[in-house]
Parts: sequence; structure tokens; C-alpha cells
Amino acid sequence: MDKLIITVAVTGSLPTKRVTPHVPITPEEIIRDGIACEAAGASMIHLHARDPEDESPATDLALFGAICRGIQTKTRLITQISTGGRAGMAYEQRCERLQLKPEMASLTTGSVNFPNSVYENSPGLIEALAADMQKYGIKPEMEIFDLSMISNATALAEKGLVSTPLHFDFVMGLRGAIPATVENLVHMRRTIPSDATWTVAGIGKAQLAMTTHAILMGGHVRVGLEDNIYLRRGELATNAQLIERVVKLSEILGREVATPDEARQLLHLPLLPV
Repeated sequence: MDKLIITVAVTGSLPTKRVTPHVPITPEEIIRDGIACEAAGASMIHLHARDPEDESPATDLALFGAICRGIQTKTRLITQISTGGRAGMAYEQRCERLQLKPEMASLTTGSVNFPNSVYENSPGLIEALAADMQKYGIKPEMEIFDLSMISNATALAEKGLVSTPLHFDFVMGLRGAIPATVENLVHMRRTIPSDATWTVAGIGKAQLAMTTHAILMGGHVRVGLEDNIYLRRGELATNAQLIERVVKLSEILGREVATPDEARQLLHLPLLPV
């Protein structure tokens, strides 16, 4: 079984300091958490930008640039930028950050009902973002909220808009998207191409259960305060604590954790100079 790739989603678009004091907001805080999470065992960081003044999700290229430069100069983590639409739904607002040429970027291949809004990703928008990623040499992570999005992702490969093998992130347990059950995880794993790699992101209380099953099934995991703010009921977590828990769990279950460079090899990414 391959070593386990642990992705940390450190901030997302929703948690605020009022909800949890541990969520990083400024570029400096995000970089600090990235350093701590690499030391704890993470090999990839999923990046959003937040407005330092009001903590709202931001599209500002300067903020993304500061975060990426800090992570790339102070860690060996794989940088993965979000192209999600909570900060701004228009293509122009979501594509600009790809100019930074991160190693990876998320690409949601369909629309989904969030609890209080519609996360709209039209076929034209998806193809445009995929083409930009291809132009800049960025590997997309297919962010999958429901089964239909898997076929949308493989269709992009058939059109030559993305390269294979594909990498998927199954986002499970969000109200309005696919429920976080073992049966659903097994079915999604069976549905993707046989040469694809995959990660699971369990939302809220689903994080620990989905993490455990992914470790046992040979997949990879995403944890972090974007998806879940608790270590256990009533106890707020830090990003590093969530990584440490995965590392301990993986050790108990007999699976080694990948370093960032080992993760690059597993994901068919270019290796960084030593």
C-alpha cells in the first residue's frame, strides 16, 4: 500500500476567530500554520485567502501571492490553491490566482447546493479553469461533492483538458452533497479510473470516520479547520493537532505517512530541488 498523503486545509472561507481562535486569517498566520503542519506530518496544503480586516474570503492576488511565497520558501509542502467560488463566483475572480503557478489547484467539476447557497460551476467555467491549469502546468485536484462530478472529471480528460492519471478529492458529509458513509466511499472509489489517486475530506463529525476508512482503503486524507474545527466534542482543535491525530491513527493502522517529496512522486508531480 502506498504511503499516506495528508493534506491540510488550514482556513477555508467560513471559520472566523469568533468561532475558533485557532483559525489562521492573515498570510503570516497561514504560513505559520503551514510550517507547524509540515512538522506534524502534512505533505500538502490547500490554500484560501482571507481579508485580514473582516476575515471574509478574498480573491486578492497579492494575498494569495504572499501566502504561496511564504509556504514555498519556508516549507516543502505541496501548494494547492483553491479555485472555489465563495469569495467570488465569476471566472475572472477565480482564475487570476492560477498565474502564481502552484503545483496543484482544486477544480470542482459540477454544481452543488451548499446549506445556504448554490455553488455553481457551469461546464464552460470548469473547462476554462481546466485549460488555465493545463497552460500553467498545474495538476488539478478534482473536488467531488457527488457522483456525477466523477464523470464530469473523466470527460475533461477525454477532451484533452487535463492529463492523466487524475487525482480526486471526495468531499463527504456536507449537507446537500454526498453523505459520509462507508458504502458511498467504496462506490466512489470504484467509480474513478483505476490509475487515479484519491483523497477524502470528511466534513465536521465525519472527518475522523472518513479518515480512518481512507487509511484502510489505500486512499489519502484531507483534514483541517476548513472542514472541521473540533478535535473531539466540545474541544476546539488546531490544524497541527488534526494532523498529529491522523499520523497517530495511521501508525496504529500500520500505514506509513508520506513526506512532501514522496507525495510528489505518488501524484506524478515534478520534484523540487534539494
